[in-house]
Amino acid sequence: MRIGIVENHPVMRKGLVSLFAADQRYEVVGEADHNADAMKLLSKVKPDLFIVDLQLGQEYGLDFIVEAKNRGYAGKFLIFTSSISKKDFWRAQEIGVEGLILKEALPEEILHALQIIQKGRKYYDSSIVEFKINSHRLHSNQYDNSIEQLTPKEMEVLLKLGKGYSNKEISQALFITEYTVKKHVSQILSKLELSDRTHAALFANAIGLVTYMAN
Repeated sequence: MRIGIVENHPVMRKGLVSLFAADQRYEVVGEADHNADAMKLLSKVKPDLFIVDLQLGQEYGLDFIVEAKNRGYAGKFLIFTSSISKKDFWRAQEIGVEGLILKEALPEEILHALQIIQKGRKYYDSSIVEFKINSHRLHSNQYDNSIEQLTPKEMEVLLKLGKGYSNKEISQALFITEYTVKKHVSQILSKLELSDRTHAALFANAIGLVTYMAN
């Protein structure tokens, strides 16, 4: 994956460059510290993914993303930020950002986020996954449609995830193989646009699935 970094803090930017230099799966093809330079980078090298700081001094990282999309850029975006408001989160959702991660994340968490995005799913830092759940609640039709996409067996697996079951425990409880469990979990994450099983467990509990099924 060819990566462009849009970050106005030199130390943070160089830290990301060093992180990716140690992993042969990724190549940093350019850096920028404000929107105009980011657009020049886009025109010149067209990275597969941009890592974009939400606040670029007096500029707004999401403005760059909107302009890039308006110019037909079809790559992916990962927001990299110290903090995020609900308004910013919903705006990022609206314009189709593939992921959001906080700067306090560990290096392995950043690499994990990229792996998730490479697989075609979206990644949300666990610290802000509540925004994602609330977003579903505020857009009830979207929430209902997401849940309705799940098969009865996937709903059973989601319930077990909400209870903290491992794949092995789920396979034993539902009398299916661990391979089948993994396939169901993958489908659940894709349909609900969640990044990992921890988020799925949080989701199941937040919507009251675990409590409802216990009654």
